[in-house]
Amino acid sequence: MLNLTLNEPYKEPCALVLGGFDGLHIGHRVLLQGAASAGLPVVLTAMTGGKGKSLFTLPEREFLFERAGVSALLELPFTERLRMTPPEMFLQELFSALNVRVVFCGEDFRFGKDASGTPDLLKQFVPCVRVLGLVERDGRKISASACKNCLQAGDLIGLNALLLPKDADFYGCAYFVQGRVEHGREVGRTYGFPTANLAVPPEKLLPPDGVYGGMCTVPAGNYPCIVNIGARPTFGVEERKIEAYLDGFSGNLYGETVRIYPTEFLRGIETFPSAEALRAQLAEDIVNLRENKR
Repeated sequence: MLNLTLNEPYKEPCALVLGGFDGLHIGHRVLLQGAASAGLPVVLTAMTGGKGKSLFTLPEREFLFERAGVSALLELPFTERLRMTPPEMFLQELFSALNVRVVFCGEDFRFGKDASGTPDLLKQFVPCVRVLGLVERDGRKISASACKNCLQAGDLIGLNALLLPKDADFYGCAYFVQGRVEHGREVGRTYGFPTANLAVPPEKLLPPDGVYGGMCTVPAGNYPCIVNIGARPTFGVEERKIEAYLDGFSGNLYGETVRIYPTEFLRGIETFPSAEALRAQLAEDIVNLRENKR
C-alpha cells in the first residue's frame, strides 16, 4: 500500500473513498467493497490529528487498510489550514493530486471549512459519485462515534460487532492495540508471569482501566493473553501502561511490534497485599482465560 500526500500526485486512474476513516467499521467496508467493484486501484483518505483520541492510530489503520485491499492511503492531517480551507478549494487540491474516475462516500460525509462541503458539491467536480446510505446492524446506525462509545463504556463485544462483518477474519477486523514491546520493571518474571510492556501513543483511545482477556499477535503466532490496562498499584506504579502475559509463549519480544486484541473484561485494577497474592490471582485469571477459550 502506498502512502500519499497532496504534494505527491498519484497518476493512476483510481476509485477514491472519502472520509475520516478512524479505523474500519462495517459501514466503511461497504464503501470499500463498492470501490473495489469499480475495477480500479482504491485510494482512501484518512484524517489524523483532530480533536479527541482515535479508535486506531495511523500505523494501526495502515495495517487494517492494507488487509482490506486499499492500494494507496492519502493522509490528511487536520491542521488549522485544512480546517479553514473552503470546500471548493479542498476539492481542487484533491483532484489535482489524484486521477479520480469515481468517488465513493457516505451520505453524512462533510468536508471543508465549517463542514459545509456535501456530496452534492462533489458531483460538481467529478462526473461519477456514489453516495451510500448509513449501514445499520440490529437497528443501530454504525458510525465512528458509536464505536468509540462502545469502547469507552468497556463494551468490547458491542464494539467488535460494529467492526466485524459476518465470517470476517478476526485478526483483520477486530479492535486491537498495536505497540512496540519495551523494557519494563521486569517484576512479573520474578513471580512466574513475565509480561510484554507496550509503548502506546497518547492519541490512542483505550478501554477503561482493568484486566482483560484476549489474544496477542507476535511474530511467532497468536497467543491467548491477559492484559492489564492502567496502573500497577500493588507495586506503587500509578502510570497508565499496557502489559500482557502471553499464555504458552516463551521468548524475547523486546523491540518487536505486537498487536493485542482485548475481548473480555475480567476484573478491575486491584491493590494486592503482596506479590504472592497477585500471583495467585493471575493464576486464577489464566484458568478463567483458558476456560473461556474452549
